[in-house]
Amino acid sequence: MIVIEWISGPLAYPFMQRALLVSVMVAAVCAVLSCYLVLKGWSLMGDAISHAVLPGIVLAHVLSLPLALGAFAAGLSCALLTGYLKENSRVKEDTVMGIVFSGMFGLGLVIFTKVDTDQHLNHILFGNVLGVTARDLIETAIVAGGTLLVVLVKRRDLLLYCFDPNHARSIGLPVRVMHYGLLVLLSLTIVASLKAVGIILVIAMLIAPGATAYLLTDSFERMLVIATATAIVSAAAGTIVSFHIDGATGACIVLTQAVFFVLAFLFAPKRGIWMRTRHVAAPLPEVDS
Repeated sequence: MIVIEWISGPLAYPFMQRALLVSVMVAAVCAVLSCYLVLKGWSLMGDAISHAVLPGIVLAHVLSLPLALGAFAAGLSCALLTGYLKENSRVKEDTVMGIVFSGMFGLGLVIFTKVDTDQHLNHILFGNVLGVTARDLIETAIVAGGTLLVVLVKRRDLLLYCFDPNHARSIGLPVRVMHYGLLVLLSLTIVASLKAVGIILVIAMLIAPGATAYLLTDSFERMLVIATATAIVSAAAGTIVSFHIDGATGACIVLTQAVFFVLAFLFAPKRGIWMRTRHVAAPLPEVDS
């Protein structure tokens, strides 16, 4: 009874209901995409795009455009610029991403300090899910729902591209289109996550669910299910906990996801540290002579 009241109490407030809905939607789309990013090794790409959206947000505010539009344009520009520099220089991709996202993030900070704006920098960096309006809820649902639908419809082609792009090219899949299509989906996911966790913490939501599921299963279909389930539970639990401890909601969600990852790292049936230690410590069976 106490547990039920502890969970239902915060949901008596409309702002908490909106916060929970947005958190769950963002968690679901981030979880599905995180499986592909972990498999592709694109974790740093998510970090790069999430930081690079800041100048787009500020410029969109100056031009009185939707912030989501500015964030998407900046994120996609970062991805395209990274790809161009990688293909036309000797510098490796991770180095290029570090230069591009740090440069764009620095540009965003400079512009933000020079522009008279009512936007709070902390809300952009860490999200403001408790301040979500009904309009924000609709926008997030459209972006997240559309992104999730595309990923699920093309999940097998994306899986083959992430796992073996050379084989995908040999059977006629448009690898280049899929490359930039995945970057577009990543940018849209980050835009959808802005209100919930901001541009700093979104990288955790794009990595932790997929990494957790990767430790627990060898099947990609099950990986999608496990990642989505852990992300949704983390979003709901983090939102409720943040209300009771008066903490940052985005940070509580990310910490909950980190707890799931640590548990999987320690107790995963095949790859967990505890299971491997048990196998090593188990005595060898005696052999009759």
